[in-house]
Parts: sequence; C-alpha cells; structure tokens
Amino acid sequence: MDSPLPALREPSPAIRYASYLLTAAALLLIVEIHLLPALLAGLLVFELVQAMVPLLGRRISGDRARVVVVAVLGAVVVGLLILLILGAISLFHSEIGNPQLLWQQQLMPLVEKARQQLPPILVNNLPDSVDDLRVGAIELARKHAATLQLAGKGAVRVFVHIIIGLVLGAIVALSRTRPAHQMGPLAGALSLRCQRLAEAFHNIVFAQIKISLINTLFTAIFLLGVLPLMGIHVPLAKTLVVVTFVVGLLPVIGNLISNTAIAIAGLSVSLGVGIAALVFLILIHKLEYFLNARIVGTQIRARAWELLVAMLLMEAAFGLPGVIAAPIYYAYLKSELEAEQLL
Repeated sequence: MDSPLPALREPSPAIRYASYLLTAAALLLIVEIHLLPALLAGLLVFELVQAMVPLLGRRISGDRARVVVVAVLGAVVVGLLILLILGAISLFHSEIGNPQLLWQQQLMPLVEKARQQLPPILVNNLPDSVDDLRVGAIELARKHAATLQLAGKGAVRVFVHIIIGLVLGAIVALSRTRPAHQMGPLAGALSLRCQRLAEAFHNIVFAQIKISLINTLFTAIFLLGVLPLMGIHVPLAKTLVVVTFVVGLLPVIGNLISNTAIAIAGLSVSLGVGIAALVFLILIHKLEYFLNARIVGTQIRARAWELLVAMLLMEAAFGLPGVIAAPIYYAYLKSELEAEQLL
C-alpha cells in the first residue's frame, strides 16, 4: 500500500509516549462519544483515494489526480447511497410485499410450526391468530415508542456523522502533508500514529470485505440456487443474503449472526431443511476460520481467537460500537507493539 505520509523518524521516548497516550485517549473518546461512524467513513475515503491516486498519477499530475479521485468518489458515494436506499425499499417490498399478507402467509405459519415443535409451557405464550399477533406487535411498539423514537434520531445522527466523515476524509486526502523536517516532534509522532492507524484500517477492512463477499457468495448459492432447485424456498432468502454480507463485515461474530438467522429460517420450513442449513453453516463456519487465518491472519498476523477476545472486551466496555472498532483498534495496537519490537 502506498503510504500517504512521508517517512518519519521517531522522536525522543518522552514525545513518543506522549503521542501514544494522546492517540489512545482520542481513539477511546471517539467510541465513547459515538463518533466511530465518522472515523470509519473518513478512513474509508482516505484509503480509497490513496489506492486510486497512483493509477491516475501515471497520466495526470499528483495534485490533479487527487482532485479527480475525490470528485469521482463523491459522485460514487452519493450514487451508492441513493441506490442502497432504493434497493432496500425494493428488496423489502418484493420480499415482504403486502404487510397484511406478511402476517397471514409468513409470520403466522411460523407460529403454527412452533406450536407443533415447542413444549406446552412455551406454546401457551404464543398468539392464537393473526389478530393476536398484530395486536401484540402494536402493543409492543406502543410500550417502546420512546425507544423507537430515539433509535430513529440515532440513525439520522449516524448518517450525518458518516457524511461529515466522508467530507473530512476527502479533505485530508486532498491536503498536502508538510515535509517531515518542517514538523515539530509531537506533530511528527502523531502523524506516524495516524499512518499506522490508516494501515491497520486498510488491512482489516479490505481483508474482511473479501471474506464477507466469499461467504455471501456461498450463502446465495445455497439459499437462492441449491434449495430452489430442490423445490425448497426459504422465507426472506434474498434478505438473508444481504444480511450475510452486512454482518459479515464483522470478523468472526458476523458469521455467527448470519448463521443463526439462516438456521431459524431453515427450521421454519421443515426440520430437514433446518438440518441441511445447519450442516451448511458448519462448513461455512470452518471456511470462516480458514479465511481469517489466510486473509486477516496474513495481514495483521492475528488469529481468529485474538480478534474475538478483543471484540468481547470492547463490547463489554462500549457495546456494539466496541465490537465494530475492536478489530481495527487491535490491528493498530499490534502494529505499534511490533514497531517497538515488543512482539
């Protein structure tokens, strides 16, 4: 990967340790005050620009290449956001269709099958009809109306943070970095910390995208290819494929989330389909560990269990944002420890 920053000499130990403390405080504060989406969006644009500039730099001067790349990326990002929104609406409309039919043709049959397989103590708590199911859902939404409202506001805030992060990432990618000899010692040390953080982000995210794409491909073949050829149609199959890719961007735990959703969908059809889905998921689970060892492991020299421990600790401290940040933060921490020859 072409580094956007100049080669920097390490300053005195006191300055170096101060830069470590400032960087650690900033990274933890970013998660604590919910700015992680902005950081990830900014790093993504920054890394994309750095990856594309050399390709255009052969025909266009360096500064012009950066401007062209950022302009193209801006148009692509806006276009992708529009396509994602329209695609999500179209997908859920085709998968779910009429909400009334959703209650009658999909949810209620699941309840009926559950009644046949679950113990009586659990069956007694299940709704008896579509109307009971609908009333229960409405009542649940009414009880948690405040929570749902906060979730909606939180989603808007996250979206705004992502847009701001994209803009900041583009600005940083366009800006010229001062030569190393013109930087103060602390600025130079912090620049080196930022460089290694960007490298950690590049190694983790782009490797995990490869893994998620491979897992999604196999899931699509199984749900949309193999099962339909056998006359078996799993409910919300297309949605499950999309969910597999999205949650697959989380190392290790993302695969477990998608596996659970697919297993439940398979059991809703029949016990045989559920067993087949379980066998498939076991194979995919093994593939996940193999891919992590070959792709992520070679990038940051970390095993799957190391990433899982990091995600568990960050989840305990910060919740879901901690799970998302953990692989990147761990990769960055490991790069700094290796640079200090402690590993």
